[in-house]
Amino acid sequence: MSTVQATAADIAGQIGMMWEVLKAPLLVPLLKAAVYICIAMELMLFVERLYMGIVIVLVKIFMKKPDKRYKWIPMADDDLEIGSADFPKVLVQIPMFNEKEVYKISIGAACNLSWPSDRLVIQVLDDSTDPIVKDMVETECLRWESKGLNITYQIRETRGGYKAGALKEGLKHNYVKDCEYVVIFDADFRPEPDFLRRSIPFLIHNPEIALVQGRWRFVNSNECLLTRMQEMSLDYHFTVEQEVGSSTHAFFGFNGTGGIWRIAAIEEAGGWKDRTTVEDMDLAVRASLKGWKFVYLGDLQVKSELPSTFKAFRFQQHRWSCGPANLFRKMVMEIVRNKRVNFWKKFYVIYSFFFVRKIIAHMVTFFFFCVVLPLTLLVPEVEVPIWAAIYIPCIITTLNSVGTPRSIHLLFYWILFENVMAYHRTKATFIGLFEAKRANEWVVTEKLGDALKNKDKSKPVKKARGPLFGDRILPQELGFAAFLFFCGLYDVLYGKRQYFVYVFLQVITFTIAGFGYIGTIVPS
Repeated sequence: MSTVQATAADIAGQIGMMWEVLKAPLLVPLLKAAVYICIAMELMLFVERLYMGIVIVLVKIFMKKPDKRYKWIPMADDDLEIGSADFPKVLVQIPMFNEKEVYKISIGAACNLSWPSDRLVIQVLDDSTDPIVKDMVETECLRWESKGLNITYQIRETRGGYKAGALKEGLKHNYVKDCEYVVIFDADFRPEPDFLRRSIPFLIHNPEIALVQGRWRFVNSNECLLTRMQEMSLDYHFTVEQEVGSSTHAFFGFNGTGGIWRIAAIEEAGGWKDRTTVEDMDLAVRASLKGWKFVYLGDLQVKSELPSTFKAFRFQQHRWSCGPANLFRKMVMEIVRNKRVNFWKKFYVIYSFFFVRKIIAHMVTFFFFCVVLPLTLLVPEVEVPIWAAIYIPCIITTLNSVGTPRSIHLLFYWILFENVMAYHRTKATFIGLFEAKRANEWVVTEKLGDALKNKDKSKPVKKARGPLFGDRILPQELGFAAFLFFCGLYDVLYGKRQYFVYVFLQVITFTIAGFGYIGTIVPS
């Protein structure tokens, strides 16, 4: 026994000596450089958030609403004598893929739009691979067609190009030639009947406008803590980012759904492209470089569903983080060389829209707060200024919270959760920047609709069980939890900075995520 203890002490002593030998000449300089880089990124994000905050306040106080900035005349009611001649012909596209739980909701909402039926073409673009679901969707389309709606059910032989391919194929049909505008609703989106009457006048009376984007509202935001966290992030995007982009530069990224396009603008921009997983953003940037303007209407709201399982949310965030980084790689020089837009708009798109929001924001959150700051607890020779570790992050977080005041009490947990997700987003960002193996991975976000509500509540709910390293157990999150726990424990025993309080809270969050106890647990 004494021999084993002596051997263990010798090994520990050798590790300690190696640590001291490597720390001063190698680890300290590298960690100091990492701290400086992270602080620089944090300051970039801070200036961006401060700028957005100031602009949104000025917009709300001094700037006129979109219907005052642009020419807007309400659509007249149908006249028995002139009929619907004054109404432009509109195409409604609903892309779908095995949307068993929500297909009826989206088709029904589109068919109930307040627009003359002879001036409306509804196109259900079904890429489903499940023959049962395909039959159900087609039957629903036939049911509405029997009521006099001009609705068509379109399928393709392959899913080439995914959503972009479906939308592009849908515009090729002869019955679309007379349509001037196209509105896109994903399968879980439920527009109000007056959506077209409120949005199309902007396009009719302002020929320079290519896109009118509505705001998303979430029908299941109260379902679980995961959906509340998503609501906080997305509300900032709509309340601040979209509003500022629309008001100052008439540019923002199309959200892929809940918006209406001028078909001529889509054609001039080169149509839908499937070179990245963010075909919506790709089209928006190309149309903007052609000189087209966009309008965001914060009060034009469309109901939709948030992913409520952690697996679905992770896949969605991979696509939303990888796609913009990959698009930035492909388009940055095209934006620089463009001569149709002014310098400040190009600077806004490259630096603010892409570089800071889509790249820096993910990286600084993960590297600074999940890697560099914990490592400084092990290397006391490297210090992080308190203003960089605490004060500026608190200001940034406060600015991010303005979109969802009802969730202000969840702000601290939202920070911890965003740090966990920053790992996935940073990884996806690097995959997109370097166009690695998963750069073009497309996984449709799972929608539950009313599936859980309609289950027989008398039956006990069983938690889904999968393989050990499957959907439920996430070893990468658990690995970070172990790393952070070691850093926090070292700070308790030997440190003086008392950052272990934050570190241990982050350990708990990574552990919860690692065991899959975030979001809705789908019954088996």
